[in-house]
Amino acid sequence: MRIWIDNCAAEVAPGVLLEELARSREEGAKIVLSRVDGKIRELHHPVREGEKVEFLTVAEKAGFHAVRRTLCFLLFAAIDEVLGEAAKTTLHFSVGDGLFFTIGKRKKISAVLCGRICQKMQEYVEADLPITKKLFPLPEARELFRDRGMVDKEPLFRTRLSELVNVYFLGSYADYCGGLLASRTGSVGPFRLLPYEDGLLLLMPAFGAGDVIRLPSSQPVFFQQQRMGEEWASQRGVANVGDLNRLVINMGSRGAILVCEADQERRIADIAEDIAGREGVRFILIAGPSSSGKTTFSQRLCVQLVAHGVRPHYLGVDNYFLDRDKMIIQPDGTKDYEALSAIALDVFAQDMEDLLAGRMISLPKFDFLSGRRVDSGMKLQLGGKDVLIIEGIHCLNDVLTETLPAESKYKIYISALTQLNLDEHNHISSSDGRLLRRIVRDHQTRGYTATSTLAMWDSVRRGEEKNIFPFQESADVFFNSALPYELGVLRPFVEPLLFQVEEESPQYPEARRLLQLLHYFLCIPGDDVPTNSILREFIGGGSFRI
Repeated sequence: MRIWIDNCAAEVAPGVLLEELARSREEGAKIVLSRVDGKIRELHHPVREGEKVEFLTVAEKAGFHAVRRTLCFLLFAAIDEVLGEAAKTTLHFSVGDGLFFTIGKRKKISAVLCGRICQKMQEYVEADLPITKKLFPLPEARELFRDRGMVDKEPLFRTRLSELVNVYFLGSYADYCGGLLASRTGSVGPFRLLPYEDGLLLLMPAFGAGDVIRLPSSQPVFFQQQRMGEEWASQRGVANVGDLNRLVINMGSRGAILVCEADQERRIADIAEDIAGREGVRFILIAGPSSSGKTTFSQRLCVQLVAHGVRPHYLGVDNYFLDRDKMIIQPDGTKDYEALSAIALDVFAQDMEDLLAGRMISLPKFDFLSGRRVDSGMKLQLGGKDVLIIEGIHCLNDVLTETLPAESKYKIYISALTQLNLDEHNHISSSDGRLLRRIVRDHQTRGYTATSTLAMWDSVRRGEEKNIFPFQESADVFFNSALPYELGVLRPFVEPLLFQVEEESPQYPEARRLLQLLHYFLCIPGDDVPTNSILREFIGGGSFRI
């Protein structure tokens, strides 16, 4: 029969599997998945007459995620074979380019045990074993995982509409995965497994990094915040998506929303109290990655500071951009507005020094239409109880404020670190949570399509890696803006936008992956979200001017 492979006609035998075709065409990077008539498929599928087939490697987003997911699957299988404790193993969150796992209640994983698990994973890879997928009726799948002690899957399956469940097997090991896997163990790329804190760190190359594996920098504050967020959610009975859905079914969403919002308000009040109690603090510097809710957080912090007898003023570092014709032109001919060199550092430093000395300044405003910095017509002078809240991506970089004494600065790092996972073995990336926030906000405030937001996201992430993440550990305080319930609220806003992504678009596989993630969440009415919530910065209807 005739099919099309990478836009070239090919004659193949009826019923041939995608995997057989892939093996005959592999050159260098291993083929992980396929795209058949626009749909992403695993290589187990047979090809049909007239289908258009493209093969995907780790160089494509869909292939990268499949390899990452497959490595996790191999780790669980190896732990099961070495210790018989896959059901007690939990995938927690990302650390750098890796993923952090714990095994039961172990306080430490020895290098010897880590080596045994890693060796078993390597044996799987070298043997190039098949990873098979079988469809189970929902009751049988529940019983299968209940017998294996994987209890988190029971509430996750409760809200599943399909009566069938995909179960993946490697030999006798079985698991449920929240996405597609490679069809063979040999399809994964390089990896490393290290003892880390009280668990294991599975490292792999970042997307687009080839075979280069980067060791994570020391991030004790970030790590502690992630664990605290998990503990908080677990103590309130929402350790995973199944728990959240069960809470919505049994009690409604309003109670859960109010508890989460009250906790955030308490933490903002604690930060304001800390600032008010510090002698000499005049500049509050706030930075964080895209869609962390920095603007709403800043305004809520202002309210709490006023309640503590402090008078806050707000300033965006973007107003200190160099005039566009003075910005450095990059090798590719573009201007990098996220680089520190795009800021008029001398002007900013002089204004801050003047404010610290009690002098009055004229506040600038950057006119994006003309590409020039102009006088806003507003004056500012800091009195005895005044502080200046400064928000910008470089605010934690000491180069920006190197002329100011350390005691005059209070640094806040804000990010949205997802507290929930699908279940004990399936991870929800904090980056995905921020991306979904941004898709909704870009559409609401700028009229952007999901396609355009998805297309620019990799560039946004590269900017964060360069300008924000290296400085997060220098903050005086870390604020996690993620809300355990938020993906349930975002779902009805973002689903129609993701469905608009055309099958022919390069962003289509990523849109489908995000839709797959959202379908695990029950929809939560946005009407129950308080008007001062950080989530309102993205869905609209907030009480603050954004």
